[in-house]
Amino acid sequence: MGKIIEILASFIIFLIAKLGYWGIGLAMAIESASIPLPSEVIMPFSGFLVYKGEFNLWLVALVGAFGCLVGSLSMWWLGKKYGEKFLRHLIRRYGKYVLVFEYEVDEAIDLFKKHGEAIIFFSRLLPVVRTFISLPAGIVEMDEKKFVIYTFSGSFLWSLVLAWLGLQLGERWKTLGLWFHRFDTLIVVAFIILLIFYVYHKLKKHRRYLKKKKS
Repeated sequence: MGKIIEILASFIIFLIAKLGYWGIGLAMAIESASIPLPSEVIMPFSGFLVYKGEFNLWLVALVGAFGCLVGSLSMWWLGKKYGEKFLRHLIRRYGKYVLVFEYEVDEAIDLFKKHGEAIIFFSRLLPVVRTFISLPAGIVEMDEKKFVIYTFSGSFLWSLVLAWLGLQLGERWKTLGLWFHRFDTLIVVAFIILLIFYVYHKLKKHRRYLKKKKS
């Protein structure tokens, strides 16, 4: 698992540091396509770069929301075209290679059934679930225009808040004076810790799901 964490952290930092706004959009599109690049890492790091004067906060939020929309539309299209049965089969067979598990589909479908189309907006403000809600929306053939509006507006709010938190965190580090030059290293360490927790949580829920299915 350590190797996976190292690769994910390096990939996120590379995309944003080297590709700029394009890197933010690409990373958020990947995350919204149900591949584990958590926005809880992507957007605060982008906010930190806003603090350093490399990005603009509003552009960061817009690019992040657009990336989410692109990734989410791809999952909506897959759900609409291939349906639940085929997608479950695909996840059972190949999901483990990209840390995508069947329990996440169950959770997203349950939320959609309980709360209807409005959950598309609110789910964008919820960790983990936000990346999988697009599949059931496609499976039930939710109206594409509504899906786009709910997805973009919720994703914009989520991206803005996380980027703002990264910006504020950067400002607080001013008070550390001589320690400030170490922030780049510390932010990377913090992101790696977040990734470890994120992946550990997913694997733990996956094992619990498999155990429940066998019993």
